[in-house]
Amino acid sequence: GVSMTLTTTAFVRTDTPARYISRLCKHFAHKLPVNFDEQQGRIEFPLALALLQSSTAGLTLEVRASTTEELHRIQQVVASHFERVAWQAELTLTWQ
Repeated sequence: GVSMTLTTTAFVRTDTPARYISRLCKHFAHKLPVNFDEQQGRIEFPLALALLQSSTAGLTLEVRASTTEELHRIQQVVASHFERVAWQAELTLTWQ
């Protein structure tokens, strides 16, 4: 497969990480292979991977890709959809 050596992560403090994992994964499930449970989620883009992980403090989102261009593109896609499902809480993503 494609080697996905570039990674970026974002952390969001929230009491309901499982809700966002399920909303995000269900959204992308229309077009992409996903799997998720209460603790984690995985969204498989053609050239990138988004991984979601819940913790007691909140939600960690990680994007892996093989090119910087693709990394930034998927970061934006994930962030815009996340901000759409989390608008009530006014959460925003900051990638590290």
